[in-house]
Parts: sequence; structure tokens; C-alpha cells
Amino acid sequence: MRKEKKLLKSFKNAFRGIIATVKTERNMKIHIAVSVFVIALGIHVGLSAVHWAFVVIAIGLVMVAETVNTAIEKICNLISIKHNQKIKEVKDIAAGAVLIAAIVAVLIACCVFLPYFFSLAFC
Repeated sequence: MRKEKKLLKSFKNAFRGIIATVKTERNMKIHIAVSVFVIALGIHVGLSAVHWAFVVIAIGLVMVAETVNTAIEKICNLISIKHNQKIKEVKDIAAGAVLIAAIVAVLIACCVFLPYFFSLAFC
């Protein structure tokens, strides 16, 4: 197989993985809905390029964390369908990573958006 076809196949597989995560994970749908809201809010307030960069990084961080969490959960489910304390701990740690990413995203959103709202409130 030529290198171009292998690369194209890699991208196709990656997009299938993203689509599978969106289809199967409720939390990814929530992350997408919140992201759409934040993007609309950013457009509405007219974010600067620097603020957009922070918003995009925060959104990406959460999406990556949720996707990796989903992969870890699926691997764990293949290893054992019975309750296993070690597997539960691995899943909890992965979920904790998503929570950390979401908290960081909220903190970034506060830093980015609160000045816009305070400037509106005191004008």
C-alpha cells in the first residue's frame, strides 16, 4: 500500500473513532453542546484572537480527554465484564482526567468571558 493511501486510511479510522465516541457517549454530546454555546457566545461578544486561542485549546482539551476516557473504558470492558476493583479504579482515574479538563475549561471560560460581562454591567 502506498504511503498516501496508508495516511488517508489513518485519517479515515481516526474520524470513525471520533464519530463512534459522539454516537455512544452521552458526555461527549454534552461537551459538544457546551462547546457550540461557548463558540456562539464568543462570536456574540467578539472575542479577541488570543481569547479564541484559549477557548479552542480548552474545548480541544476536554474533547481529547473524553475520547481517551472512552477508549480506556472500552478496553477495560473487553478485559473483564465482571466487577473488578482494579478496572474500576482505572476507569475512575480516566474519568477524573476528564473532570480535570472540564474544570480547567470552566476556569479558562471565566477568565475569558467574565471581563466582557463586567464591562457590559458597568457601562
